[in-house]
Amino acid sequence: MRSLTELEEVFEKPLPTPDIQAAADNLLQASEEVVEHWIEARGEVPTQDEREGFRLLALHRQGAKGDPSFNACRETCREVVYHYNLVTLQPEHSDITDRLYMMGLVSKHLYLFISGKLQVAGLGEFCCSSKPIRSATNIETTTD
Repeated sequence: MRSLTELEEVFEKPLPTPDIQAAADNLLQASEEVVEHWIEARGEVPTQDEREGFRLLALHRQGAKGDPSFNACRETCREVVYHYNLVTLQPEHSDITDRLYMMGLVSKHLYLFISGKLQVAGLGEFCCSSKPIRSATNIETTTD
């Protein structure tokens, strides 16, 4: 598993459009690794199971157990999978590069939410706007 710093680089780099399938696979893998960081921070072993054919969805389910605020990124995980399917199931579509770009944005959003949540315990209770990270006062940080 790559470090969070290495994963951030994946989401910051321009997407390689010549090999769109490989780029989509890399974004899906990176998204899984981001959720793995959350699970490991809780002292658990990330599952190898799949939900609806995707490990990312099973990892999210595992990460949300016992922490309802983590459900804030459920739809983000589902949207990563949706865009992955758009890219891989219709590789000749005229909007393929736009679809890959959107998958990259959604994957980066997942990264930002989880990396923020690892810093601020309550992030996600109302939304994933990361206001607690931007605010310098009254920040409750995690100890794990």
